[in-house]
Amino acid sequence: MRVWKFGDDIDTDAIIPGRFLTIYDPAELAKHAFEGTRDEFAKTAKEGDIIVAGTNFGCGSSREHAPLALLGAGIRIVVAKSFARIFYRNAVNTGLLPLVCPEADGIRDGDTVTVDIAAGYIEVGGKRLSIEPVPDFLKEIVDAGGLVAYAKNLEKVETCSTK
Repeated sequence: MRVWKFGDDIDTDAIIPGRFLTIYDPAELAKHAFEGTRDEFAKTAKEGDIIVAGTNFGCGSSREHAPLALLGAGIRIVVAKSFARIFYRNAVNTGLLPLVCPEADGIRDGDTVTVDIAAGYIEVGGKRLSIEPVPDFLKEIVDAGGLVAYAKNLEKVETCSTK
């Protein structure tokens, strides 16, 4: 996975500028991800790339457009030293996996990393950096594609079990 490295306090307006909030399609939002902040991202990010950031990633407004833009760009995982609470929840709710890594500073832009969620680490340059455990229920929501898909799946399971 190729790393896109960002610093501290990356707000949702940097991820997807407010003028694009009339767009709801993740692929269309992705065309404007980090516009004005890091313009090459939208043009060159690929499926399976990851974002690594410092503290307070996703601060600012509560827009769900930010994680949707990242998903549309092929990003499935964001690693940061810490996340703004609302971004963390919006990420999970939309199917984007936020991983907390206190040692994220040890990862550079352009690095290739391997993420082992079950074992709890990110490997970069032969070094393993620990990540905080992801609660099973949050992982299930992300794996389902977000909260709506998860709830629909639960509804199907419950309907089948009551018949």
